[in-house]
Amino acid sequence: MDKPELAAFLRNRRERIKPSDVGLPAGRRRRTPGLRREEVAQLAYISTEYYTRLEQARAPHPSGEVLAGLARALRLGDAERNYLHDLAGVPVAPPPGPPRQVRQSILDLLERLPNAAAIVLSASYEVIAWNHLATALMEDFSVLSRRDRNLIRRAFLGPPPSSGRLYSVSDAGRFARSSANHLRATTARYPDDPETQELIAELLAGSDEFARLWEAHDVFAEPTLCKTFEHPVVGTVTVNCDALAIPDRDQQVIIYTATPGSPSEEALRLLSVVGTQRLDVPG
Repeated sequence: MDKPELAAFLRNRRERIKPSDVGLPAGRRRRTPGLRREEVAQLAYISTEYYTRLEQARAPHPSGEVLAGLARALRLGDAERNYLHDLAGVPVAPPPGPPRQVRQSILDLLERLPNAAAIVLSASYEVIAWNHLATALMEDFSVLSRRDRNLIRRAFLGPPPSSGRLYSVSDAGRFARSSANHLRATTARYPDDPETQELIAELLAGSDEFARLWEAHDVFAEPTLCKTFEHPVVGTVTVNCDALAIPDRDQQVIIYTATPGSPSEEALRLLSVVGTQRLDVPG
């Protein structure tokens, strides 16, 4: 534990925060910039005496709960939170389950791809963000429950083959194998996540195919470079498939683009206009 540097870091970050940033009145008698020590202590749910000793490099080893409270009170980013834990000599506790919150910059990126269908997947293959063209190509995820937005569940337990497995994509079988392998690796990272365990139990009980894949204990996931959708309105749409990893969130951005000048590009352009409307249904 680096007590002097921890003390300096806490003091520096405390002085950077305006009272209004945390919903406190500024007042007229503040002698120092930022928050008072007692205000930080209150926001972190610790005693003012203990926080003062931390800033004076006299406090004993803080617990993970104390550090979490301080990170929240001081509005620390991920890098700052990790640095705080390093100074205190306390490893950062892993999240209990796959992170679902998508950074605003990633959400902005999705909207800046008007000619590409794009989704964000969590480590358990839940669709947690999408753009307009993705809803037109696949389905309107906004009207689905979280449960029904999970692509692994849809691949193994979704609509019957007569309705088209997994949006009638050409590689549905390979996706099923790859996603099962990916899910096994996910369970090693989040062994105590109840949602992941419930998903696995449901898949094992409801799909003989998943049970066979799970029994193989494979963790290698095959990359998919191209796939073909059979869309009910515009027909065959062949797209390139690129996956961009977001390591700090354990998420993937999946981007579907068509070859320039191809019929599939025209199909995506039409879908970008009509969205989720059904042109094959009489008005």
